[in-house]
Amino acid sequence: MPAIALLLACAVGRCAEPWRRHIIDDASRGADGVKLADVNGDGLLDVTTGWEEGGITRAYVHPGPDDVRATWPAVTVGHTPSVEDAAWADLDGDGAVDIVTCCEGNTRAVFVHWAPKNPSDILSATAWQQEAVPAAKDLMQWMFAQAVQIDGVNGVDLVLAGKGKDAQLGWLRAPRNPRDVASWVWHPICPVGWVMSIFACDMDRDGDVDILITDRRRDNRGCRWLENPGVGPAQAQPWASHTIGGAGREVMFATIADLDGDGLRDVLVAAKPADVLCLRRLDKTGRRWGESTIAFPEDMGTAKGIAVGDVDLDGLSDIVVSCEGATPPKSGVRWLSYRQSAFEPNWQGHEISGPVGIKFDRIELLDLDADGDLDVLTCEERHEGRGLGVVWYENPTR
Repeated sequence: MPAIALLLACAVGRCAEPWRRHIIDDASRGADGVKLADVNGDGLLDVTTGWEEGGITRAYVHPGPDDVRATWPAVTVGHTPSVEDAAWADLDGDGAVDIVTCCEGNTRAVFVHWAPKNPSDILSATAWQQEAVPAAKDLMQWMFAQAVQIDGVNGVDLVLAGKGKDAQLGWLRAPRNPRDVASWVWHPICPVGWVMSIFACDMDRDGDVDILITDRRRDNRGCRWLENPGVGPAQAQPWASHTIGGAGREVMFATIADLDGDGLRDVLVAAKPADVLCLRRLDKTGRRWGESTIAFPEDMGTAKGIAVGDVDLDGLSDIVVSCEGATPPKSGVRWLSYRQSAFEPNWQGHEISGPVGIKFDRIELLDLDADGDLDVLTCEERHEGRGLGVVWYENPTR
């Protein structure tokens, strides 16, 4: 279907054709999340993914727009049983972007994969060095990591969160020599049930970095932010907690975006069974929020990932959502558009993935093929028992 005809069909709700799918990697089992960074300085975003069932973590170098539809150059940076998250972070400040992995299950460990300093060695597995952080070993089942400068000294610190028994949100304080992994120190911030998203952002605009999370289990489940008390001894103590919405809901991944164009960044959360929670910031303090709900389109699975961007290039924000439990003929990835107001309860659904794929994860929107529109990058881990792997869907708008 030509692009103009496709756009017209979408505008009247008849857009049912899936987008073209491209496989970045399907070499292992259980691809679980995608994170982005430009690791070789070529201006193109590269990808890292942990393969939970496969027990490995891999990195993928963007091959350039001409070759982006083929499988990408890849390297296994480490063996990481029960890996849940792989995140880029230049921990030692040498200009080479390292990878931090969080492992749940019986592994219960946080690993650092030190990247080779020479960009030409990125795809050499032997050039990567893997070490476990002793302060994190067996504290909990680890879920997600985010590199953040918390205390203003040494290198970047690591904000981490887990799930299950004894789970906490907290931060690992970087030592003077970040390569001395035995010297990283753990500081808990608050108990959690099962964290799905971590964002580092100045929620109250007081000049320091606060932490926004979604927590899907236990008494405090919902979306909340933890207030950084400022540099000093108080940073090593529990932080004040501010709930902004979704209390009592099983909240999954979130994204931050100015959905209505009022200059204040809102928070959108995918919430089970199948809702988008729109948490609208009402002032600059981070303490006043409005909450509304947008229903997922019919014939989808249960809520998982979410992203915001102008998918059809009409100048308005659209929402892309992904699902678990998208057994055929259900769809696992779709995008939503609104007619009049960004906060109306019923947005119009449009197809992306079609019925192929059952359990999708985080979503990233970026122009992978350099044609001027936003493509969808994600991963899928249950199709035919192995998963589609790390995949992207080509936006047909251009």
